[in-house]
Amino acid sequence: MDNHDERRRLEAGLDVLGLSPTPGQVDHLAGHLALIRKWSSAYNLVAPGELDHLVTRHTLDSLSILPHVGEGPLLDVGTGAGFPGLPLAIVRPADDHWLVDSAGKKIRFLANAARQLDLDNVHATHGRVERFSPAVEFSTITSRAFSSLTLFAETVRHLAGPDTRLLAMKGRLDPAEIDALPEWARLDGEPVRLLVPGLGAERHLVTLRLAPPDND
Repeated sequence: MDNHDERRRLEAGLDVLGLSPTPGQVDHLAGHLALIRKWSSAYNLVAPGELDHLVTRHTLDSLSILPHVGEGPLLDVGTGAGFPGLPLAIVRPADDHWLVDSAGKKIRFLANAARQLDLDNVHATHGRVERFSPAVEFSTITSRAFSSLTLFAETVRHLAGPDTRLLAMKGRLDPAEIDALPEWARLDGEPVRLLVPGLGAERHLVTLRLAPPDND
């Protein structure tokens, strides 16, 4: 896929999602994808077969949750090549975004991408989120590739305040996974079916709120 075709698909998908980013923001979304294609092999960013599907499976998928993201600082757990955190940072320039991953190569890529795209609201952080404790009260914590809702909740509980919402992006929804949630993790509304332009696979968003550890 050439750059012109990729940008056309990106703009068409954004329109279907009802999003109206500025031309500069579209440039940055496309620039993120161009950097992934350039450096994916060196930094183990995405599987080779994903390079022709970055717009649909990654950028548009990431931005499909934008209507559910509130104002304020956002933490993206296990961000990988920057999804959903970096696209969200591009279209939410007024809010800070922490992108955390245990893979140092990917964080080095993201730090470089943020510099090249002039995104001063992106904080690429290397380490395990269990040991991550910034002096920030996050309004939103996202995950796109975590194994289970319970593990996600357990991993970020120390970072979640009373007003923090956890947004877990899932494929096909397993009711047993929701039933297995601990008492201190509750659904904040019903799971939402995400409609990603051009993507036939099922996508869902599960929103959680957590009670603090001292309320167990």
